[in-house]
Amino acid sequence: MTSSSGGSGAADHRGFNTRAIHAGQEADATTGAVVVPIYQTSTYKQDGVGGLRSGYEYSRSANPTRTALEECLAALENGARGLAFASGLAAEDAALRTLCAPGDHVLLPNDAYGGTFRLISRVLSRWGVEHTPVAMHDPAAVAAAMRPNTTVVWIETPTNPLLNVIDIAALAEIGHSQQATVVVDNTFASPYLQQPLALGADVVVHSTTKYLGGHSDVVGGALVAADAELGEQLAFHQNAMGAVSGPFDAWLVLRGIKTLGVRMDRHCANAERIVEFLGEHPAVSTVLYPGLPSHPNHEVAARQMTGFGGMVSFRVRAGEEAALKACELTEVFTLGESLGGVESLIEHPHRMTHASVAGSLLEVPADLIRLSVGIEDIDDLLADLTAALA
Repeated sequence: MTSSSGGSGAADHRGFNTRAIHAGQEADATTGAVVVPIYQTSTYKQDGVGGLRSGYEYSRSANPTRTALEECLAALENGARGLAFASGLAAEDAALRTLCAPGDHVLLPNDAYGGTFRLISRVLSRWGVEHTPVAMHDPAAVAAAMRPNTTVVWIETPTNPLLNVIDIAALAEIGHSQQATVVVDNTFASPYLQQPLALGADVVVHSTTKYLGGHSDVVGGALVAADAELGEQLAFHQNAMGAVSGPFDAWLVLRGIKTLGVRMDRHCANAERIVEFLGEHPAVSTVLYPGLPSHPNHEVAARQMTGFGGMVSFRVRAGEEAALKACELTEVFTLGESLGGVESLIEHPHRMTHASVAGSLLEVPADLIRLSVGIEDIDDLLADLTAALA
């Protein structure tokens, strides 16, 4: 079984799908089981005082199932260290508290996930951490917003729910020119479609609840560090703060990762068909999708992503009430928050996922609908949207 040193080790040069199935997941040494066991234990027998077996002493500090997931995550993002958390926001909290001290400054997108903005603006701000929302798809705006005390450039790409795409390499250069740490939320793209560390980022963050888990049956988060020293600092805070992934949750994410590549191919294919449909529908005024040549960041997306993902947002021509009605009328698309599962979801960000940023700089349009396009038969999804928008 893997050791408690976490998701660290030499680079794995095998193909993505091979890594997803095998990285950190050697057959069990005792039984030969090909699936990583669920080590549902809080503590471990020691061989004498301080005599730890493979370094395990207490499951907050390390658990073999979680170690397997962390090694797999590091392999998928080609990073030096992977860490698994109880939620995406727990991972974000650990990253920000590792990287920031009172008086420091954080740059974040002006269309970031509402939970990220809430964490920074209403929690970290109480401890003296300053922040500035900025249009991060404009590198010049980011450069202008940098301060001498900027310690973190927080990138989310594509953004939630407006699907702006941010040039990771350009912003990494800007951030590093002032010794800031560049963090990329890679949840929407997944490591299958986008590799932020290869583009210059220092840390990748995921809500593993989404595409990595893929089945809407687990809540989790992850960090992957490009540098082993930074990985050690993040690991210290993971243990000190304690918001770790439990063994069963880690196992569920690990199981989901095995099919990430094939699922993402289907998510992307279905999304492209839906985008084509929405673009021709008279009830729709605007379609937001990085794969469209008309998307303002399409060139960047085509350069740094290997596919455009399963998230689609669009605006309804008749306004908010019509958008709300469409959300209520779908039958195959489930009205619900979250994203990235095998089932298709529909939601109204202004009233649901982004209600917490209403009235702020991050407020989203009231006529906006966000789709998480699943892997169902595309004809059923198109028929469902046709009926809901009629």
